[in-house]
Amino acid sequence: MKQHKQEPVVPVPADELHVEDEQEQEGDPRAKWYVIHTYSGHENKVKVNIEKLVENRGMQDLVLEIVVPTEDRVEIKDGQRKIKTRKMFPGYVIVKMIVTNESWYLVRNTQGVTGFVGHGSEPIPLTNEEVRRMGIEKIYIKLDISPGDTVKVINGPFESFMGVVEEVNFDRQTLKVRISMFGRDTPVELEFGQVDKL
Repeated sequence: MKQHKQEPVVPVPADELHVEDEQEQEGDPRAKWYVIHTYSGHENKVKVNIEKLVENRGMQDLVLEIVVPTEDRVEIKDGQRKIKTRKMFPGYVIVKMIVTNESWYLVRNTQGVTGFVGHGSEPIPLTNEEVRRMGIEKIYIKLDISPGDTVKVINGPFESFMGVVEEVNFDRQTLKVRISMFGRDTPVELEFGQVDKL
């Protein structure tokens, strides 16, 4: 019987194990959202072109998502309500990707793209707060909060007001807060990102 030489087992540091768990839960942590300039009016065409190139080259693991943020506006014309969809950022397309030489080159050289937003050839990713505000991707905020807690509003129309939490909806990431305004208690619905627990 032949004796197999056993490789020594090298323990993996705990913090590296955590990264793998995070990767499984939330996708690759290296993937970030980047903003690319396009010719105005070519946003949807650029989105389709990038998607085709990514598919043809099998780069779905590097370029994960391409978004042209839009919003619906209700217009009333001659007494008729019409919903118009308009681009929130004309001349821009938002791409979730892992920047490598190959992925950068593919996006940068797509027809209609004039460049990345950033310094020179160095694209700058959006922060989680920017992504959340733009509504591109739902950023889940872990907030240890329950009814009866006091919070301070940190952004939005009720900024710097204090209030008492009445209800918490963890699925929708919202809470109902009773704010005292002009001597009267007013219930308002706020997002997790709009409050700080006191």
